[in-house]
Amino acid sequence: MAISEVADYAHLTGADIEALGVEFDAIRRDIEASRGERDARYVHTVIRLQRSLEIGGRVVLFASVFPPAWLAGTAMLGTAKIIENMELGHNIMHGQWDWMNDPEIHSSSWEWDIAGVSAHWKQTHNYIHHKYTNVLGMDDDVGYGLLRVTRDQRWRPWSVGNPVYNLVLQLFFEYGVAFQHLELGKVTEGGVDRVEFMRRCREVAGKVGKQTAKDYVLYPALTGPAFLPTFTANLAANMIRNVWSNMVIFCGHFPDGAEKFTTADLDDETRGQWYLRQMLGSANFEAGTVMAFLSGNLCYQIEHHLFPDLPSNRLREISVRVRALCEKYDLPYTTGSLPVQYLKSWRTIAKLALPNQFLQATADDAPETASERRFADPKPRIDPVTGSRRGLLTALRDRAGV
Repeated sequence: MAISEVADYAHLTGADIEALGVEFDAIRRDIEASRGERDARYVHTVIRLQRSLEIGGRVVLFASVFPPAWLAGTAMLGTAKIIENMELGHNIMHGQWDWMNDPEIHSSSWEWDIAGVSAHWKQTHNYIHHKYTNVLGMDDDVGYGLLRVTRDQRWRPWSVGNPVYNLVLQLFFEYGVAFQHLELGKVTEGGVDRVEFMRRCREVAGKVGKQTAKDYVLYPALTGPAFLPTFTANLAANMIRNVWSNMVIFCGHFPDGAEKFTTADLDDETRGQWYLRQMLGSANFEAGTVMAFLSGNLCYQIEHHLFPDLPSNRLREISVRVRALCEKYDLPYTTGSLPVQYLKSWRTIAKLALPNQFLQATADDAPETASERRFADPKPRIDPVTGSRRGLLTALRDRAGV
């Protein structure tokens, strides 16, 4: 039930893991040393594109009583919101552009265009999720306190609604982000200070109210007779952004091969072990230039988890070196097409609506839940004939009969 001995699961020695950490540190140093004008030019170009699309979309919506104008305005506005959310907001608040010392795009000042409060998100996501990635009981992103996504989470009768909950979460994902920091589950158990909880509630209510007034009152009112079609266009644009963001995030965290962990190794976790956990707990999806851009380059979720504060436009080149390290240490590089990764996430969510006794495989050797106990003897080996490493990737292939 989840991985408790990360080194054993990865078929690596302690020395291997520390050597891997040294190589990842070298990648970081190289990228940090090479940041410069081309990166600054990139992010400023993205900002201009995003603002042009938003302004253009809102102008077109003045004619939204005509269906072609409604479609065009909604598409432009939805795309602008995706770019603001994924390639700008998410990445700026990770501090990817703080090295520029530009107050306009600094992690301390950016407030993104969704219902969630940026300061709340930086706590739940930047700190908790990225530090304790996929650690059960520590990372609330493992199911968001709503979905059962691993057999390590106890089945309860309300789990039968898993697929319905996910559909609702997709459509209104920005509100899921907004409410996550409230820790409603802990509140019901008395685990959150009431004064602190009420403060967070006021902050969430203020941000939700501001977003609601902007998208569903102010901008529709500016279009006069087109109030209702502009209202529906704003609603559709927000849902387009919500569904896409949810899809990208789920493809990075819930397909087969994105492993879950216990707290067993956390107390003495080294930097090399942290790197290894990020690799094993994340998944990529294959994307061309446009799709990568619209995903905020989170098609490279593995690389993002390894280096969350390095500029997103550099993740593609980082991925080449990460793949090479995976080959060197015989580690899996979990990736697949977007439809396949997304369907695997949905398959997990759907089947875990059922109690474990109705599921095939075991709790230590299932597509969505694995541990070092899936292997009879999870130790690193060197092939005596070829001298090559026989590690986790080879072990997984052996079990699959590949």
